[in-house]
Amino acid sequence: MRFLDQAKVYIRSGDGGSGCLSFRREKFIEFGGPDGGDGGRGGNVYVECVTNLNTLIDFRYQQHFKAGNGRPGEGANRHGASGSDTVLRVPPGTQVFGEDNETLIADLTTPGQRALIAAGGNGGFGNAHFKSSTNRAPRRINPGQQGAELTIWLRLKLIADAGIVGLPNAGKSTFLAAVSAAKPKIADYPFTTLHPNLGVVKVGDTDFVLADIPGLIEGAHEGAGIGDRFLGHVERCRVILHLVDVTEPDVAAAYRTIRGELKAYGAGLGRKREIVALSKCDAVTPEVAAEKAAALKAVARKNPLLISGVSGSGVRDALLRLAKVIREPTRDEKPAPVAWQPEL
Repeated sequence: MRFLDQAKVYIRSGDGGSGCLSFRREKFIEFGGPDGGDGGRGGNVYVECVTNLNTLIDFRYQQHFKAGNGRPGEGANRHGASGSDTVLRVPPGTQVFGEDNETLIADLTTPGQRALIAAGGNGGFGNAHFKSSTNRAPRRINPGQQGAELTIWLRLKLIADAGIVGLPNAGKSTFLAAVSAAKPKIADYPFTTLHPNLGVVKVGDTDFVLADIPGLIEGAHEGAGIGDRFLGHVERCRVILHLVDVTEPDVAAAYRTIRGELKAYGAGLGRKREIVALSKCDAVTPEVAAEKAAALKAVARKNPLLISGVSGSGVRDALLRLAKVIREPTRDEKPAPVAWQPEL
């Protein structure tokens, strides 16, 4: 299945049905009177979050969605049927934006969440609605209201506990393949990863979702390389694993490049918890790895981990560090209350 994280969709809610102009005329009934029913309400357009999706690829093949129109009212005080609703099913982490692609309409993160995007038009009143003591035979009805028509953008931001960032060919996909059952494409040329990959990692008694983000280069926040569209998938991560290739001539410059792009993108990425690691340490001698670690520590102001996705060295230490941060409660989460126990 192809990965698609952005789609443009055209939606239209249903029109309301018009009211009915009718009078009751039956044999042996002297006074009939108005009996025109009201029109039915037009269908609504909803966006619903479901569990069995992880891409917006369905909206590549269908971009137009229209709810059903309400039926007009009929005689004998029969109201028209309401139009059928239309539901757009999206994966968790999907945001709904307006036509300007900036105005946030809804943010769906939990399966079962549903947002009303376009309400259907109300049905019109039939002439029975306007009957009064002074107007016994009204000939007035209301037409149904028009439905809403608009263009929306669907933007998927993957829900992952941790994200891997780094320059192209920093060993991100190799690390993900080594710690999970994910099978990302791995090759020895830049931009091998063209879309984010997810893997479920189990370390000790902690399970978490790890996201492999495509490689970034300088100027990515302005559209250089693959661009910044994939940085949105890091927004929901609790912690970032920053991989720096130990074979880079200048590991400090490589680190500063990615940190600069995270800060320039905004959305709080520059303030997220970060674990720094030197990858591909199996490709150099321990002396060279120690020298590069010292240079990276000077700019990152923290001791980098030395890992290798191929040999597996240092991988468990990195996972334990990630799991520790993920287990920590966030500012919005309150610790569970301790049950009171009587003193013995």
